[in-house]
Amino acid sequence: MSQLIPMSIALVAGLLMTRVFKKLHLNFPDVTAFLIAGLAIGPYGLGSLHIGGLGFSSLEAVNELSVISSVALGFIAFAIGNEFRLSQLKETGRQAAVIGVLQALVAMVLVDAALLGLHLLMPDVLSAPAAITLGAIATATAPAATLMVVRQYKARGKLTDLLLPIVALDDAVGLVAFAVSFGVATALHSGSVNLLSILVEPLLEIVGSLLLGSLMGLILTLLEKLFFSNSNRLSLTIAFVVMTIALSGMEFRLGPVKLGFSNLLVCMMLGTVFCNLCPRSPDIMERSDRWTVPLYALFFVLSGAELDLSVFSSLAVVGIGVVYILTRSAGKYLGARGSAAMVNCDHNIRKYLGITLLPQAGVALGMSASSMSLGAGDGRLIRNIVLFSVLVYELVGPSLTRWALMKSGDIRPVEPEKQTYARFKSKADC
Repeated sequence: MSQLIPMSIALVAGLLMTRVFKKLHLNFPDVTAFLIAGLAIGPYGLGSLHIGGLGFSSLEAVNELSVISSVALGFIAFAIGNEFRLSQLKETGRQAAVIGVLQALVAMVLVDAALLGLHLLMPDVLSAPAAITLGAIATATAPAATLMVVRQYKARGKLTDLLLPIVALDDAVGLVAFAVSFGVATALHSGSVNLLSILVEPLLEIVGSLLLGSLMGLILTLLEKLFFSNSNRLSLTIAFVVMTIALSGMEFRLGPVKLGFSNLLVCMMLGTVFCNLCPRSPDIMERSDRWTVPLYALFFVLSGAELDLSVFSSLAVVGIGVVYILTRSAGKYLGARGSAAMVNCDHNIRKYLGITLLPQAGVALGMSASSMSLGAGDGRLIRNIVLFSVLVYELVGPSLTRWALMKSGDIRPVEPEKQTYARFKSKADC
């Protein structure tokens, strides 16, 4: 019961912050408001006053609600998996696959190179495992922010048709890249570098996660046929996602090999299998999206509350964050432009696609949460650099996406308010 009050306060604070943004005419996505609300009620904000019920007085108090973050990450991955509908990938599948893979890998390579260079200059501040982990996290793009812009402005055109499957595929590539890179980072951290820990265990984790997610997706599809009420189908889906999250936390040992699962990859595969096999999945997913709104809000508020501002008292750490943002942005843009040219996309797609891939939020935060197993020092450094970058990207990313879609011609240069007024006037005239 003691966790209900802080959980309620976190949700209310996040929602109120979105109203503050609206009153100030700040055209930012809600995720930015949630993160700032978390920072405001966190240990470095109102929580520092140690007044009961006013905020989180310590990081330990925030961590008591970690189950909320785990469940939210599972539903985020489940929603990503639902973007892999085969019927939508037939026309742009080859182009989306090539661009989705290459732009993510180019971003990872550039960030790895830059941060490993910083590691050589500042080994006491940035370790090699942290640099490699941040390189893998750089692959992830925030699908929610991108889709929000597309839907808000009703974007239509060649760039939009290609962008949506790329955003979904991007996070799939990112999850796989993270599994391999994090295996390397863990091996370096433990001091025992061998092929078993670098290649075998990450490969088994990826394969095992895909198999577990596929099995759960198949079972969920079969069980959905037993119910005729949409409410019961939604309840079953929620129960299965939560069950899948719990099962993905299992670990086994086969001799010297440790077999684990990726929470994000398992739930993403659950969503992919479910959306392609269950004919009722579009309606169920629409209902699920409404159910998870407060869950996502809590996740981002708690993520903001975990921001350790003391880390940013070091100019070296701030410098790492700036280098991460600049090199990731360059990698996304150059990777998308080069790969789009390889598959003969038109000029507008080559020029503007990379700009639409800059937003970064939920999946990257999930990856950074997983990195805590590297140890308190490296884990917290990675977490705060990612949170810092998410704040920056969420402030400028959606605006840049809107600008790029307008320049490509997918969004007409008409303000949404005028479109609403025109539709209202048209109905009134009738």
